[in-house]
Amino acid sequence: MTKRHGISPVLPTSALLWLLIAFGLLLLPQLDRLPIWLSVSCVALAGWRWLVQLGIIRLPGRILRIAIMVALIAFYVIGARGQFSVETASSFFVLAVGMKWLETRTTRDVYVLFFILCYLAAVNFLFQQGILWALINFIGISLLLISLQVLNAPDIPNSVVTSWRRLGGLLLKTLPVVVLLFIFFPRLSPLWSVPLVSGQARTGISDSMEPGSISDLAQSSERAFRVTFGGMLPEYRDRYWRGLILDRFENERWEQADKAVAGRPGRISSDGGIGDLRENEYDVLLEPTYQRWAFALDNSSPVSANVTGEPDGTFVFDRPADTSIRYRMEREENPSQRSNEQTLSQADQYRYLQLPREGNPRARDYARKLLTEYQEPLDYAQALMARFRSQPYFYTLRPPAMPEDSVDALLFDVKRGFCAHYASATAFMLRAAGIPSRIVIGYQGGSPGNNDEYLIIRQYDAHAWVELWSPDRGWIRLDPTAAIAPQRIESGLRDAVAEEGSFLENEWISPSRYGDVALVRWLTLQADSINYEWQRWVVGYQGQTQMNLMSRLPGNFSLRDLGYLSAGLFGGSLLVAGLWASWRQRRRVPNDPLERLMVRWRRLLEARGVDVTSSDTPITLARKAADQMPAQGSRHAVFARAVNNHYYGSAPLSRRDWLRLKRLLSSLTR
Repeated sequence: MTKRHGISPVLPTSALLWLLIAFGLLLLPQLDRLPIWLSVSCVALAGWRWLVQLGIIRLPGRILRIAIMVALIAFYVIGARGQFSVETASSFFVLAVGMKWLETRTTRDVYVLFFILCYLAAVNFLFQQGILWALINFIGISLLLISLQVLNAPDIPNSVVTSWRRLGGLLLKTLPVVVLLFIFFPRLSPLWSVPLVSGQARTGISDSMEPGSISDLAQSSERAFRVTFGGMLPEYRDRYWRGLILDRFENERWEQADKAVAGRPGRISSDGGIGDLRENEYDVLLEPTYQRWAFALDNSSPVSANVTGEPDGTFVFDRPADTSIRYRMEREENPSQRSNEQTLSQADQYRYLQLPREGNPRARDYARKLLTEYQEPLDYAQALMARFRSQPYFYTLRPPAMPEDSVDALLFDVKRGFCAHYASATAFMLRAAGIPSRIVIGYQGGSPGNNDEYLIIRQYDAHAWVELWSPDRGWIRLDPTAAIAPQRIESGLRDAVAEEGSFLENEWISPSRYGDVALVRWLTLQADSINYEWQRWVVGYQGQTQMNLMSRLPGNFSLRDLGYLSAGLFGGSLLVAGLWASWRQRRRVPNDPLERLMVRWRRLLEARGVDVTSSDTPITLARKAADQMPAQGSRHAVFARAVNNHYYGSAPLSRRDWLRLKRLLSSLTR
């Protein structure tokens, strides 16, 4: 064994290489939440250990290791700024895994690192549960198992193909047990849990709105949620997905007067499936928002238990949505026949008429002038919409910067804006005329998924509109965007800004940007469909969804029955595995491939009448074979010498040598 810089590799190089590749794969799901310096540090530390294995550099001494550890922890503490959450804890864990590479010297250290990396794979599922990330985790864990194979049997042929074939055989043996346990093992709610919420910024609507906020969001093609309907998809113009109400206007900014409370600690139930969808029901699969609000169509009510309705017509979870949430809603078939007995209290009237004492003087004057002509709230609103339709107002993703009196500037000077600008101006004008109003923010639209089976709502579908109060009809939706750019409400943002060419202008690699290309659109829909089904039937297979499936099987399984069945399956699997091991022990089937060839040779000789004893060496067996079968004696001798060379030679048995021996043994059976 050669030495360079006084370092001798004491670990199989291939085992360490598999570990390094696995670490790189398992690090990928963490990259979007890790600081850049931390990711680079982990890669550098792992690379350092690889250079040590190659004999190029030394492992650092104790003092240098302590100095590196103190420096990295100091950087982490400074960057964390006293925050503590599951995200910060997982980041620190990744840092610890990176530092562990500099302590990996012996086989025992590799075993420790193996289990640590398995735990890292489990941590990844806290944040990423899509099918792509699940596949990456699976490959990473597979590489860890291959490294364990190499570490425990360095003399066995371990080419890439052989390693994967051996691992595939092990996985196929365990697959039936895994599938059965996945289906039948009861999903129990945790006794306690920790939310994943942190201060990290997330793409999505927020609890405040100011000019330009939604136009920035409209440049993102990230998925917001998907919806599956029990009946026909609603018309595009009817796809208004309510999110939250903004009722306070201050400093050109709309926000909630009463901030929603943070909710109970712990994690929300992500399972809202309760059987087959009825005609007027729909399932929503919401991406993580780290907020409490849910999204639903007008005139909806909750069906699943993980979402509740609010008096203002919005819906909330009892905890922040820190993972993908599936919930079910029911929409009234004939909302026009619903009795409207609600009234506005004096406090609510003050709430929905609130305006600053000063600001936007021209808009206030125009509101008073318009009110002298149209005293009825609906007439006044229609007159305002008529102004938007008749005058040259433009809907644009490139609105100019607004001055302090943004409503005045939009109505009388600039006349260019996005939905947030026009909604803000409309609500201001209504309140200035004494008409209670509020802003609703959420999404409008949604594109059909694969085979029109569901709708995909993306961030660029974010939208803001207005609701005004009518004593006779209650809250009525008023959308100024429909008056200015009706194509936005009828067909979507892409068509509304087609002439401007500003749709996703900053996302050059987004497939949604090239949705008009048939091949890109087809590939995008296929990928989304696969991921959607994965989320619904694998990630979302828990709680009530599992019980619904069990109820369709003969026997009407209860939760206790599932527990008994799972215990039986697990015990039965252990019994089968024990019997299999016992059978192999009785037949003395070794794990070493060279030993297996020897067992086959011995059985062949016994079948030909050769007296074989356990103490016979390969050369002795070849002599006995020559005495019993003179015509084949030379070939048995060649096989015996080849076996001896590999038993007592210094070079490990390669796959090529093993295949040559296997062919030679096969020739002896003819």
